[in-house]
Amino acid sequence: MESFLTWFAPGPLPDELPLRLNSPFDVEPPHPLVARAAEVVKAQLAAGQLGPGRSTSALRGPAGGKMFGVLVARAPDGRVGFLKAFSGQLEQSWDVEGWVPPVFDRAARSAVEPRGEAVVKALTARVEAARASGRRGELEAALGALVDAQARARASLTALHEARRRERHLRREALRQGGADASAQLEALARMSQADDRELRAARRTWRDERASLEAEVAREVRRLEALERLRRIVSQVVSWQLYDTYLFENARGQQRSLRALFAPAVPSSGTGDCAAPKLLVFARRAGLVPLGLVEFWWGAPPPGGGRVEGACYPACRDKCGPLLPFLLEGLDVAPSRRYRPPPRETHALAVLLEDERVLVVNKPEGLLSVPGTDASVVDSVLARVRARHAAATGPLLVHRLDVETSGLLLVALDADAYVALQRQFIERRVGKRYVAVLDGTLGPDEGQVTLPLRVDLEQRPRQLVDFEHGRPALTEFRVTGRAAGRTRVHLFPKTGRTHQLRVHAAHPRGLGLPIVGDRLYGAPAQRLCLHAERLEFHHPSDGRLIVVEAAAPF
Repeated sequence: MESFLTWFAPGPLPDELPLRLNSPFDVEPPHPLVARAAEVVKAQLAAGQLGPGRSTSALRGPAGGKMFGVLVARAPDGRVGFLKAFSGQLEQSWDVEGWVPPVFDRAARSAVEPRGEAVVKALTARVEAARASGRRGELEAALGALVDAQARARASLTALHEARRRERHLRREALRQGGADASAQLEALARMSQADDRELRAARRTWRDERASLEAEVAREVRRLEALERLRRIVSQVVSWQLYDTYLFENARGQQRSLRALFAPAVPSSGTGDCAAPKLLVFARRAGLVPLGLVEFWWGAPPPGGGRVEGACYPACRDKCGPLLPFLLEGLDVAPSRRYRPPPRETHALAVLLEDERVLVVNKPEGLLSVPGTDASVVDSVLARVRARHAAATGPLLVHRLDVETSGLLLVALDADAYVALQRQFIERRVGKRYVAVLDGTLGPDEGQVTLPLRVDLEQRPRQLVDFEHGRPALTEFRVTGRAAGRTRVHLFPKTGRTHQLRVHAAHPRGLGLPIVGDRLYGAPAQRLCLHAERLEFHHPSDGRLIVVEAAAPF
């Protein structure tokens, strides 16, 4: 235990200790003592040292950095110190001197993992060999060539039959106009028509038989590959379950659960149980330490999807740790999870910049919700205030929304038809929007555009990620308006309306590479998020005239 604990020197006074263990799912800053411990670990990482002979260089690679965690705890003798952990492995190693070890039972894992990995690797090799053999491609090419040849033969036969049909038609007409008894000849023509039908049916059978053997061979190759892939999935799942059973968790009540039991009947994601927070809590329990405060932060290059900033703190993920951490925390005095709540706002009337019987444009202050959120205790919003002002208004009212931390212009429809007309303008991208933002750093280019597709971060809602496979297209144009004191003032023109589009496009390394000042999700917290919707252009739903409204940024 001693080799993993760093003692505070001097030890903290009683009034410097957290009153209760914080929730790992907190989005608010950690207790000062926990933050102090985290800064010690960050300083070590900033110096490039993970441990003896290990540097942080691997955290700068294309795969990005990782989550680290710090747990302040009290020892049985009353001394207070902190533990540190990293998520997963570091350079393919579970153990680094000074960092808490993994949760799993080493002996049990060593009995399962090598054999299981060998079987899965062998099956993977067979799958890859089947894909690379080219046999299926050759068969499909041969089948395609045969189908093309048969199509040409059928076209030729169809043309021949059509020519015969026209000739028979002319002969029938001539026989009918001749007036003599031509029944025998007409019957002969009918038999000729029937012969063409039989010829076509026979050709179809021949073509089908010619294709059958090739189609059967292609089907056998497909079934073979599918069977190998299915077998690999089944074996991988069995090995995964066996590995999950090497993780045993115990909470402060003395209750024990395996990883499989905690997630049943669902299947845990890869890496579940190896996050920093579970490692820290399990080690503290086994060492007889009392947890006092916990925080996790990112260190290293951002992941490919973005959404992580070096040194910034993040709540525990819901996907891997959602079912696990609540169990580990049972029996401990844990404070409720603190969700982000904007600072209290004055309840004075909204600044109205345009108002008639059909539309309303307001200047939303930073910190005020556009619509009521999921937290029932926060009832104030632009929508609530507009309803109070226009009690007789119908329809959804708000045509679009702004993040709670973003200030600026919001367009409101005061009747259902106006709402539909204005929504159509947004959908057809005929609404002009200009935002002003201050970036935390000096931006090189004076203007340009960012085209990074976005999707929600399933583990850390409401954060968004860049995802070139599953993300929705997003386009932002930008123009620099000033540079001073290590910051850049820009105009942002969103051409699409994705959630957090401007914030992600600003912060992502493949975007502007500079977070917006005060962005707690994609950068660093500050007094406010320096993002403001300052100009709005739309056509009035009544007569189509162009309306332009502006509101200067308050920063």
